[in-house]
Amino acid sequence: MLRHATLAPSRAWYTWSSRPAEMVFLPLGVRVTPVAFAGSVGRASLFPPGENVLFGRHDLQGSHVGLELRHAGTVLDWTYRKHQPFAVAGAWHGRTLGEWGLRFWVNLCLSAEDGSRVHYRETQAAAVVKVGHRFVALVTRDAPVQVTGHDSVEAVAADYEANGYFHLASRATDATVIALRFNLEMMRDGAFAVAVADREDLAIEQARAALASAQSMPTAAQTGRFAGALDAMRDVMSWNTVWDTVNTRPYTSISRNWNQAKFGGFGVWLNDQHYAALMTAMLDPEVGRENLDATLASATPQGNFACLLTANDAWVDRTQLPVASFLVWLMYRRSGSKPLLRLMVDSLSRNHAWWWANRDPGSRGLCSFGTSDVGEGLYKGTSFGSRNESSMDNSPIHDEAPYDPETRTLASMDVGLNSLLALDAEILALIAAELGDSEGATGHAARAEATREKIRSELWDASRRIFANRLWTGAFVRSVGPTSFYPLVSGAPTPEQTEALLNHLADPATFGGDIVIPSVSRDDPAFGDNTYWRGRVWPPLNYWVWQGLRRNGRYDEASHLAQKSFALFETAWARRLCPENYNAVTGEPLDQPDTEGFYGWGALIPLMAVGEIMDLSPWRGWEITNTGEPMTLGPLESPVGAISLAVADGTLSLRLGETLMLETNLRGRLTHLRIEPGRVSFVLPDTIETDAFLRLPQVRTDSLILARVGADAMVASGETVRFDTIAPAAAGQRIDIVWHG
Repeated sequence: MLRHATLAPSRAWYTWSSRPAEMVFLPLGVRVTPVAFAGSVGRASLFPPGENVLFGRHDLQGSHVGLELRHAGTVLDWTYRKHQPFAVAGAWHGRTLGEWGLRFWVNLCLSAEDGSRVHYRETQAAAVVKVGHRFVALVTRDAPVQVTGHDSVEAVAADYEANGYFHLASRATDATVIALRFNLEMMRDGAFAVAVADREDLAIEQARAALASAQSMPTAAQTGRFAGALDAMRDVMSWNTVWDTVNTRPYTSISRNWNQAKFGGFGVWLNDQHYAALMTAMLDPEVGRENLDATLASATPQGNFACLLTANDAWVDRTQLPVASFLVWLMYRRSGSKPLLRLMVDSLSRNHAWWWANRDPGSRGLCSFGTSDVGEGLYKGTSFGSRNESSMDNSPIHDEAPYDPETRTLASMDVGLNSLLALDAEILALIAAELGDSEGATGHAARAEATREKIRSELWDASRRIFANRLWTGAFVRSVGPTSFYPLVSGAPTPEQTEALLNHLADPATFGGDIVIPSVSRDDPAFGDNTYWRGRVWPPLNYWVWQGLRRNGRYDEASHLAQKSFALFETAWARRLCPENYNAVTGEPLDQPDTEGFYGWGALIPLMAVGEIMDLSPWRGWEITNTGEPMTLGPLESPVGAISLAVADGTLSLRLGETLMLETNLRGRLTHLRIEPGRVSFVLPDTIETDAFLRLPQVRTDSLILARVGADAMVASGETVRFDTIAPAAAGQRIDIVWHG
């Protein structure tokens, strides 16, 4: 009987559990658990999340996993490597010894969740457990010093702590848990493998084959410009992808450090889950879909997505910022999956309508944050509960807005919320049109434009030349933050308003400087609080401002923001930290106790860096940028599948697997890129410095039907399609190439 049968085999072996170093074969509930004992302190460790576990490399298939494990001054480098779905090889290296290696013990524990007995076969030097009709075998390169049997992995630790490592009475070859014991004097470096098969001898044989193999699977990475950005996003998403034991599903948690300790088994914070869906879908569309499923499960009968669902509480009276439609559209543009749109469209539309029905009490055409009279969630019916909807709970932009118990909202119209509502309506119009719903498209587009007009006319503070929250009394809120720039992503500002916003964004006295963007203006008294949303730098704020700059064609400013943001991220990532937020003066993430150090949405900063090279948007489609600098990026999901980019000697190449699809030395940004059977098209950069070339190595020249730039024909040369002179005069024009498929 399979315990969990919904996963692809390639993901069956994975770090699913609350113990990061534990490898789990989820369909059978079989676990390989490291346990360490230090004689110097008489203590054992199962390496729970915390300061003694440093997260290393990880991918969403679990084919590469690396950790640094610390105990009593000893540091172990621990790795797993998977080159086929049913077998995993592992290794450890004692990098630093805190005591004589003979007194530090490394243990490999094999167990099954259903309590099946584990047997140690001395003649084969293998631990084996049978679950249902399947066998799982664990083998090691070196013979263990001794083999012991226990009722649980916790009992292994307790045995060491009670009896030390000279104790022999726990020796066994048949138990619920079998522990293979090693010490670092005899085995400072160790290797092992575990495999699943339908016969015991085959499981042992395949485990030994995995132990001997040097093969490894490719994984997403980035070199050159913004080196390591894709790697970082991959590692953060993969480490935080765990098994929800309460709802029996995989999902990418806010932080695996919080999954059990803070939330009791699972925690879905709405915006975090949407960001996780976007980022995991760039690496594996199926994992992205799983994360969307987690958000769909939060849809309420009232129409909104719940703000927070955990094993302990449900904030159904609130939602969070309406970012889902935009992120789902990006996922759709990347995958081309209309079933994805059909899955989400009803809930997205209901959520949008809910905002206007429940958060625009005076029918002003601009919404406020609130808390409805449903559910029993913590902070329901309070000002703080209303602030939760913004995600910026203690931000000073809310300080002047009283809570109105009659309307159950804050008495202010929030510029960030309404900007994202305008964007939400705009994207819902695109989704409706894509699904053939012309009436819905028209209605959503009208709502988007009406909201944009309200923002530009009623939330623009002409005296300060910036957008700001506005109290129902008509007064503007004094405090401003990065949400004052969110109108850029909605398309609301006039050209004059845009220029004024960019001046504020660049001013080091307010929002500029090397460490950006502070969550409240630097000249605000609350900036010095340096507590959560009172002054600190937050990745989602940078992400939405970056998107707004790009929407408005301000690519230089967007690139500068991405560069500064990634430089800030890199200082923390050097310590393998992906922070929730940062000090806006020093850049330090852990200078106060309220910051989680491995937080999912922290990866939005490396996402921005990836997007500087390849991105998708509702306004310019699939974009690829060639600066001429040597780089590699990928594999990364795209409209044509998992692609890889590289630039060498100024020439950009685009590959699908091993197949070279396109090659060009064009510098700058190619937008609206489409690669389809029998067709390639894109818009050229705004400037072309010298004659450039374009090659399509998979297309024969004699199969061409059409080749043109703008209205002018292009002449191909060579056996396969090659255009050698794309002239500077063609800048900004569209290239279309069509051939017999």
